[in-house]
Amino acid sequence: MLLGRVIGRVVNCVVYEGLAGVPMLIIQPLDKHGRPKGAALVAADATGMAGPGELIYYEGGREAALALRETFVPVDHTIIGIVDCVARDDGGVP
Repeated sequence: MLLGRVIGRVVNCVVYEGLAGVPMLIIQPLDKHGRPKGAALVAADATGMAGPGELIYYEGGREAALALRETFVPVDHTIIGIVDCVARDDGGVP
């Protein structure tokens, strides 16, 4: 499970058959302190409810496709859930 923040939305012109109706969002991966880590990436939104500015958790690799209704689709990253709150040992929240 990885943390990220939704920073945008992708508008598809052509959609793979198994991904019809699945929102595609641009997310910024975050490190353990809530700071941007690496380049932004595109992720399928399995929740269907994430929006810009929200803190989310996502999965990458083969497991990413397993979170969607159609499990054999070409995705590298999928948003698994929306984070309400993060509590760290040092009391900080990203």
